[in-house]
Amino acid sequence: MKIHRKSESEDCFIVIVSYPKTESNMVYYFTSTVVSPPATIYMGLDKFENETLIKYGFPEDIWFHVDDMSSAHVYLRLEKNKTIDDISPELLQDCAQLVKANSIQGSKKNNIQVVYTEWSNLKKTNDMVVGQVAFHNSKKVRTIKVEKKLNDVLNRLNKTKVERFPCLQSEREERDRLERSELKEKQRKLKEQEKLEMQQKEEEAKLRNYTTLMNAKMQSNQDAGEDSDDFM
Repeated sequence: MKIHRKSESEDCFIVIVSYPKTESNMVYYFTSTVVSPPATIYMGLDKFENETLIKYGFPEDIWFHVDDMSSAHVYLRLEKNKTIDDISPELLQDCAQLVKANSIQGSKKNNIQVVYTEWSNLKKTNDMVVGQVAFHNSKKVRTIKVEKKLNDVLNRLNKTKVERFPCLQSEREERDRLERSELKEKQRKLKEQEKLEMQQKEEEAKLRNYTTLMNAKMQSNQDAGEDSDDFM
């Protein structure tokens, strides 16, 4: 909190209190149970929330939007060991139905196209309006056709709907911190394994040298015995 004092006279001043801006945003979370383990789908309240979602998305996130129409930005959070190619048709349908239902135009039309791509493929520049995005590589953008609204899918998803106010920046920083820790631990284990393998190779080399030396010594003793027999 910052306090600014503006003097207007010797006996009077105005206190202006300003609070630092927080990164808390209203986000809606849904759980899709068409896969195991269940998948998390989320979207922002409006285009201003979308700005923060774009900024602090996870590399595991897949972004969905109704093609050529205004709609919510819907995200699917994949497991770390999964890729966009691993999304099942049923899970794609859940995401597509949700984004269609949250489009003013798209919700009223049949046979619409929904585009989706990795979060890392989203491109945001300073000249774009709030909520607008482009793509780094349009070839990485995929489409899915949604013929009509499926109430059973939407009812199932809406039953899991949870409204939260997360600090998206903190969540992203924590995700990255854990990833760095995991990578550091993997590197430590790798170095430890390499050290053990090196020690094992050294022990095997010593054993081979010892065996070679003993064989040579035994051969030498045998040869000496044969030489002694020649003089008998």
